[in-house]
Amino acid sequence: MRAALWLLALFGIAAAVALFAGNNQGTITVFWPPWRVDLSLNLVLVLLIGMFVLLHVALRALAALFSLPHQARQWRMQQKERALNASILDAIAQLLAGRFSRARKAAQAALVQERTLYSMNVDLPQAQQVRVLSHLLAAESAQALQDRAARDAHLQHALNESTDRNALQSGVREGVQLRSARWALEDRDAAAALTRLQELPQGAQRRTLALRLRLKAARQDRRTLEALETARMLAKHRAFSPSAAHSIVRGLATELLSSAHDPAQLIRAWGELEPAEREMAEVAIQAAQRMVSLHGDLALARGWLLPVWEILASRPHELTDALRVKLVHALEAGLDSVDADWLARIEAAQRSNPRDANLQYLAGMACVKRQLWGKAQQLLAQAGMGLQDIGLYRRTWLALAQLAEGRGDTEQAAIAWKRAAEAGITA
Repeated sequence: MRAALWLLALFGIAAAVALFAGNNQGTITVFWPPWRVDLSLNLVLVLLIGMFVLLHVALRALAALFSLPHQARQWRMQQKERALNASILDAIAQLLAGRFSRARKAAQAALVQERTLYSMNVDLPQAQQVRVLSHLLAAESAQALQDRAARDAHLQHALNESTDRNALQSGVREGVQLRSARWALEDRDAAAALTRLQELPQGAQRRTLALRLRLKAARQDRRTLEALETARMLAKHRAFSPSAAHSIVRGLATELLSSAHDPAQLIRAWGELEPAEREMAEVAIQAAQRMVSLHGDLALARGWLLPVWEILASRPHELTDALRVKLVHALEAGLDSVDADWLARIEAAQRSNPRDANLQYLAGMACVKRQLWGKAQQLLAQAGMGLQDIGLYRRTWLALAQLAEGRGDTEQAAIAWKRAAEAGITA
């Protein structure tokens, strides 16, 4: 369509020129003494147009001739810029390929080329980012080569180059600080990594990468509470799968409770946990066991265990065998001071799950503490036939042996002592 329109336009112009020139009878007389020259008006117009075109072409040719040095300089600069970009790309490729020496040489070559361009007064776009990136690549390669002196030198250069407003706006400095924090972690210097992370702006500190680094550094530096808070933020940001987040938070909460050295410190650590964390079976059991080992308030520990006990009583399949055994151990330690409410809970749970050997054992030991010898004998005998845990099995037969001796049944006592000894040998 466009070609057809151009063709019609050319035909129109040709027709207009033919009409104008065909009937043009005008002449132009040029007097050049002693001569007189008569020229057709059409010829004069053609000559004027030709002279204009010739002059235009001559001026363009002269401009092109005088611009050759400038174009040559631009070509040389363009080649240097291309070489600079190629060096940076080569450094990245070599670094990813694990050729760290070559990567460092390529990064250093990029720095040399950038300085050459700067000395030639070339206004290179994003020159500052190029310098920072080159220093960062060189530092990364030096870190892989365990050349800490060179790494620190390039890191300092990168930090110095990324101090102005443009670098801050582009996030270059934040990237350098995050990499330096990772290097500190690789050197097992958790304190330095945390310091680097604290130097980040508030918004950058909440990024997933920064939080992951903070979590690793806090765990290395034994800052369990800080690591737990960071893990919570990562879980909210969905940086982990739900199961992984649950496992990490649970492990850190358990570690926080295990680090308590007295009951008051344990209570403070328990207060630092969120309600959902306190309801985790592993966490509550660990807290109660730690309270028992610290000779603290066992009634308070039983209160911590109440949600786990409700799960055991109503939904025992949700707890593993190991957790059920730990729960029984934690409750058994406080049977001397157990109140009527807990005795009722234990009895109701045992009746609702009459085949659960762990509940039979716990109810039997509670009866022993309350001097209900007959019922204790019955429950412990049933538990002794079904317990899988060696420790509980041995304690069951020890209790049965003592009960048999108490009522003067030496034969049953001997059998019970023998089974307890066999369990001890097996363990």
